[in-house]
Amino acid sequence: MAFAAAKARADFPVFNRRVKGKPLVYLDSAATSQKPWSVIKALTAYYERQNANIHRGVHTLAEEGERAIEESRAKAARFVNAPKPENMVFVRNTTEAVNLVAHGWARKHLKAGDEVLVTELEHHSNLVPWQLLARDKGVRLRQIPVDDQGRIDLEAARKAVTPKTRLVAFTAMSNALGTLSPVKELVDLAHRSGALALVDGAQWVPHLKTDVQAWGCDFLAFSGHKMLAPAGVGFLYGKAELLESMDPFLGGGGMIQEVWFDRSTWNTVPHRFEAGTPSLGDYAAFGAAVDYLEACGLDALRAHEEALTGKLLGVLGAEAGVTVYGPLDPKLRGGVVSFNIEGVHPHDVGQIFDSEGVAIRVGHHCCQPLMRRLQTGGTARASVYLYNTEEDVEVFARALKKVKGFFKVGVKS
Repeated sequence: MAFAAAKARADFPVFNRRVKGKPLVYLDSAATSQKPWSVIKALTAYYERQNANIHRGVHTLAEEGERAIEESRAKAARFVNAPKPENMVFVRNTTEAVNLVAHGWARKHLKAGDEVLVTELEHHSNLVPWQLLARDKGVRLRQIPVDDQGRIDLEAARKAVTPKTRLVAFTAMSNALGTLSPVKELVDLAHRSGALALVDGAQWVPHLKTDVQAWGCDFLAFSGHKMLAPAGVGFLYGKAELLESMDPFLGGGGMIQEVWFDRSTWNTVPHRFEAGTPSLGDYAAFGAAVDYLEACGLDALRAHEEALTGKLLGVLGAEAGVTVYGPLDPKLRGGVVSFNIEGVHPHDVGQIFDSEGVAIRVGHHCCQPLMRRLQTGGTARASVYLYNTEEDVEVFARALKKVKGFFKVGVKS
C-alpha cells in the first residue's frame, strides 16, 4: 500500500500557510523537519502541566517531568535498538554529540601520531572537532576519498586505514548529496584495525531503520529536529564501556556525585554528561516524534522517499543545462538531491523557487571540502520527507523551468 503522504501532511500545521501567495512546498527537511500537531501539543503540554526542574525534586511536577524525559530517552534507545536507555546521552544536536566524543573520549585516549579517519562527505560538524583535536594533541586527520558520484570507495577506505588509525568517523547519509554509506562495512573495517567507529546519523536516523547493535558501531550521533522533534534535543549513543571510560564534557549541576572545594566525583552514565538544566520541553516532546515515526513505519517511509527522489532525478535529468550531484540511482541515496543550473548562482535559484512557494536549501551545506572535490562553490538542494507528495515534485518542476526561462538557460543567443 502506498504511503499516505497527503494524509500525513494534514498533521502538520505549517502547511496551512501560504508563501508568496502560493501553497507551501517544503523541500528542505535535510536542514530541519516540520513538526506535527502531536509533537507541538506534547511540547506545550509539558509547560502547561509538568514544568519543573528535574533531578532531586520530590514534588509531583518534578517527578512527572523527569518521568516524561526518561520516557523519551527510552524511546530513543528503542528507535535505534540500543541495548538499554543508559546508552543514550541527551545532547542538543549531532554537533554536540560529536564534540562530546572528541572531548570526552578522544582527548583522553588519543596521543600524538594517532590517526582519525573521516570521509570526503563529512559535514563540518564531523570534521572541525577532529581538526581541533589534531591541532591540540598532534593527532593526524586523514580522509577516505569518494568517487565522482560521491560514493565511498571501500577499497580506498581499506588502504586509508593504518595501524595508527584509532577512530573512523563518518556520515551514514550525506547531507549534501544523499549518498548512503556502507555503514556496516566501514564499522567492520575500523574494528578489524583495532579502531573505533563513530557514525553521524543526523540524516539517516530520521529516514531509515537504524540498528546500532547490528552495525556494531561504538558511537552514533543524531538530532531530534531533523526527525519531527523540536530543536534543542539530540542523542549520543555509546557503548556502555566507552561511556564509562569518558570524562565529562561540561561541569556543573546534575553531572556530579559528590563535590568538595578542590575535587568532585562524577555521576553515573549517562547523567555525568548532562550538566545543567536541559531543554526540558524539547526533551519531553522528543518521545512524541518517535511515536509518530513508528506509526508511519520506516519501511513505508523509505519506499515513499525513494519514489519521490526518483521523480526529482527524472525532472532534473530531463533538463538541459542542469548538473545533478551524487548517485543517479535513488536506491543508493536518501531523499536529498543537489543540483546546479548552468550560469545561475544557487542563491538566485533559491529565490526564484521561493517566489513559487518552494523552500529549498542553497550554499555549501557545511561541506566545503566536498564542494571543492565536486569543483563547485555550492549547490541548490531539494530534500523530501513524509509530508511531501508527487504534486510537490510537479511544482518543483515548474519552478525549475521558471529559473531556466528567466536566465534563458539553453536558449541560443
